[in-house]
Amino acid sequence: MPGVVWIAIAVLGALALVLAAGISRLRTLSRRVGSFNCAARATGNPEGSWTPGIAQYAVGRIEWWRCWSLSPRPARTWYRERLVVTSRTPLDPDERGQGDHYLVQCRYDGLDFELDLAAGDYFGLASWLEAAPPGRQDLVL
Repeated sequence: MPGVVWIAIAVLGALALVLAAGISRLRTLSRRVGSFNCAARATGNPEGSWTPGIAQYAVGRIEWWRCWSLSPRPARTWYRERLVVTSRTPLDPDERGQGDHYLVQCRYDGLDFELDLAAGDYFGLASWLEAAPPGRQDLVL
């Protein structure tokens, strides 16, 4: 019986460490300069589930991390010259339980996806895309 207790304590300790690492990762990502909350999903399934994440502006790219992951690397990286916003639609506050959000449809290397962004985060994204080097006026609709 004492062996079972030690195993249970070890398992609980390991779970506590994983939880602490996950919380620390989220705090670190969300406090970085240029980071913002950004949920994503594949286009074409309006009932599809959103994957919550944190995005961060980097030099010429946006890096996106899933919220519920322990990976030290971003799940997605979108380079400015290959990312195009094809449309944006204000979301009904009752639909997502949040006010002042946009459904932003994007295309990256021929793949379509959607982002759920707060209004300020969308305007930041649009400004970042428009600030691209000369000759790239097609990035924002």
